[in-house]
Amino acid sequence: MSTKPVRVLVLVCSTRPGALGPEIGEWLIEAVAPGAAELGVELVPVSLGELELPFLDEEAHPSSGRYANEHTRRWSAIVDAVDGIIAVTPEYNYGMPASLKNALDYLGREWAWKPIGFVSYGNTSAGTRSVQHAKQVVTTLRLVPLGATVAIRIGDAVENGRLRPDAARDAAAVGLLGELVRVAQALRPMREPLRPEAVPGPLPGSYARPLTAHDAPEVTVLQRCSWVDEAIVNDTLTVPALHESPDDVQEWLARWHTTGLWLDGRLLGSVRARRVGTDWHIGRLCVVPDRRGQGIGRWLLRVAEAAAEPGCRRILLSTGAKSLRNIDLYHSEGYRSVPSADAATASLAKDLPE
Repeated sequence: MSTKPVRVLVLVCSTRPGALGPEIGEWLIEAVAPGAAELGVELVPVSLGELELPFLDEEAHPSSGRYANEHTRRWSAIVDAVDGIIAVTPEYNYGMPASLKNALDYLGREWAWKPIGFVSYGNTSAGTRSVQHAKQVVTTLRLVPLGATVAIRIGDAVENGRLRPDAARDAAAVGLLGELVRVAQALRPMREPLRPEAVPGPLPGSYARPLTAHDAPEVTVLQRCSWVDEAIVNDTLTVPALHESPDDVQEWLARWHTTGLWLDGRLLGSVRARRVGTDWHIGRLCVVPDRRGQGIGRWLLRVAEAAAEPGCRRILLSTGAKSLRNIDLYHSEGYRSVPSADAATASLAKDLPE
């Protein structure tokens, strides 16, 4: 399971003045807050009434991802940044409210492979017919509806416009969040390759993307398993990558341009680079031991080289002086050995075209 935190959109769907939705949304957040803290979940409350989305007014199809209007771009950014959704929805005439249908229709890729749970409310059916109606739409958008739901019968649960306390309902809400988090984690490898910044990798099904501070736990594990061989070959345990904590990794991820290669939710390799004067420094090129010999390191090296900023005149990198396999790779890619200030380190350089 991924170590990344999960962001959950709590979407209050009714836009009718005086609707019960905001009251139920507040109850839901309060009921699940302790469990969310334990699970490392960030709750993102949004009301469609406050969002003020007009009826779909984009000329281009949502699948294009080309949005002309600021309200669409704002809505896209909200949905794109979350890993799952809990929709708090009423039932209107045996169906979901038009506001929810409209909000779903605005977007395409942003919904794909994210779980959606429902907290419904109504009279006779407690809103369950609204949920069944919504499921026909959300599955078309590749959202994944949960089995767990919370259904609130207004006549039994509401008094003077307020929800009565109900321990069983609270427990059902906690169970809904728990299932949503598990499914969100399981689906992460399905949705990440769809992100705009992801590019196809060298292995079938693999993809690369920029790494961020949220990836620090995975990078820490990758470094520790990848650099053991280098430590043995060079007869030293002072390799920094073997000793860095996730906090240390998070700190340098904020300063370096770092690319990671992923397959089925696993980080297979990474490389970092940054500019120092007119030099483009490449470092921490690593690949998990069981995937070596498949061209991943060479591919990552070329990705890092291609990212060199305008004005850089050469590329610099280093490796252990006894890491002959690494040195051979760099020589085969056009690098030449240059003097190193440290006898234990081999430094290499490659000129960039003018």
